Amino acid sequence: MKLTPKQKKFADEYIKTGNATQSAIEAGYSKKTARSVGSENLTKPDISEYIAKRLEKIDKEKIAEQKEILEFMTRVMRRQETEQVTNVLKKPIVLTVHGSGDDNTYEKVVNEEVVEVSEIAGSVGDAVRAADLLSKLIKPSKEETSYEDDKARKMKADADIAQKKSEMLDSSNGDITVNINPFEEDS
Repeated sequence: MKLTPKQKKFADEYIKTGNATQSAIEAGYSKKTARSVGSENLTKPDISEYIAKRLEKIDKEKIAEQKEILEFMTRVMRRQETEQVTNVLKKPIVLTVHGSGDDNTYEKVVNEEVVEVSEIAGSVGDAVRAADLLSKLIKPSKEETSYEDDKARKMKADADIAQKKSEMLDSSNGDITVNINPFEEDS
């Protein structure tokens, strides 16, 4: 995929503007032929492939990847992310004022607004929400079972036992057979 400098300039301009005619003019083609050249350039496989690859690269740079999201959520959970808070404070300033017509001076207090920007750690609520989201995003490994999995297994076992007890009471022979199938992670 070897493009001429003009074709490369055309493709780069087309990515910016989406207008083939204007891109052809910007790339250095004549205004008279810009419309047909622009249309023709878009049908050339090398130029189309170049445009597609550049757009894909641009999209990848714009969209956060899973690892980046997990790292950010972890920083929020650990309260390592900071926020900027802007406060407007009124600071008193003493001005010296000379009286009109006399030699007396007076002091006048005026409030000046001062903008103060400070960094604060994320809130505990944000950290809790981040921890909750992380726990939903990160799947437990095979060695680890979640609380919900354990709870579901216990409920199923309790239901099986209750069913067998019911069958035992209904049957007249008194024999009890319990089949226990191990789960995959138990073996």
